[in-house]
Amino acid sequence: MAAKLDRGDLSAEGQLALEELLFRLADDEFVHAERLTEWQIYSPTVEADLALANVAQDEFGHARLWYDLLQELGYTEAECIWERPPGEWTHAPLVELPFDDDGWGDAILRGYLYDVAERLRLEALVDTSYAPLADRVGKALSEEDYHREHAQSWLERLTADEEGRERLQSALETLFPHALSLFAPGPREDEILEHGFRTETLSDLRAEWLDVVVPFLESLGLDVPEPDAGGTGDAGEVERPDVRGRDGSHTDDWFDLYEAFTRTYREVEFESPARLRGEEA
Repeated sequence: MAAKLDRGDLSAEGQLALEELLFRLADDEFVHAERLTEWQIYSPTVEADLALANVAQDEFGHARLWYDLLQELGYTEAECIWERPPGEWTHAPLVELPFDDDGWGDAILRGYLYDVAERLRLEALVDTSYAPLADRVGKALSEEDYHREHAQSWLERLTADEEGRERLQSALETLFPHALSLFAPGPREDEILEHGFRTETLSDLRAEWLDVVVPFLESLGLDVPEPDAGGTGDAGEVERPDVRGRDGSHTDDWFDLYEAFTRTYREVEFESPARLRGEEA
C-alpha cells in the first residue's frame, strides 16, 4: 500500500482538490444539521425529539471534523462558516430545503436518503490517500448506522397505513430529485480521484445508493421516481431541479437559512463565535 500523504506532501493542485472535497463534506453535514434543529421540541414524541436532536448533534460533530481539516490547511472558522458568502457553499440542495407543513415524514425521509448516501461516501474515504482525512473517517462512520436505523424504523411506521403512504409518496416525489444532487460533480472532481482523496467515482456511489434505497422504499409500498427520466414534468415524471449545489447554485430557501444561522454572529459581533461541538479524531 502506498504511503499516505500529509499536508506537506500536497501539491498546489492537490490542496485545491482536497479543499473542494472537504467543503462538500462539511457543508452537507452542517446545513443538514441546521435544518434538523428546527424539529427540536416539535417531534411527535419525546423519544423522537431526543433521537433527532442526537442525530443533529452528530452531524454538527461530523462537520467539525471536516472544517477542522480545512483550518489545518489555512482557513479560519469564520472563513469556513460565519463569514463565507452563501454563494460559495457547496452542499446539496436536499439538505437546505425547508420542511413542509406536515413535515415529520419529510424530515425522516430526507434523513434516510441522506444517511445512506453519507455512509457510502464515507466508506469511499476509508482508503483515502490523505492521512488526516483517513484518521477521522472512522469516527463519522461509527455513528451513521444509528442514523439510518432510526430513519428506517420511522419510515416503516409512517407507511403502515394508506394515509401515511400517501404523505410519504408526496414527500418522496419532492425530495428524490434533490437527493440525486448528492452525486452531482463539482469543480475539481477529476483531481479528487486522481490524487486518491476518494476511491470511488460519484457515478458508482450513485448506483450503489440506488441499489439500497430503491428496493427498501418499494418494499414500503412507495413508487420511487425514475432517476434517469428526462425531467420534463410530464405525468409520471418528476421535474428535475435547476440547482445543483456543488456548483454554488441553490434554492432561495438556502439564503433565508444562511441569514438565520449567521444573524447572531453578525449582530453580536463575537470576537470568537461559539464553536461547533468538538470531536476527537
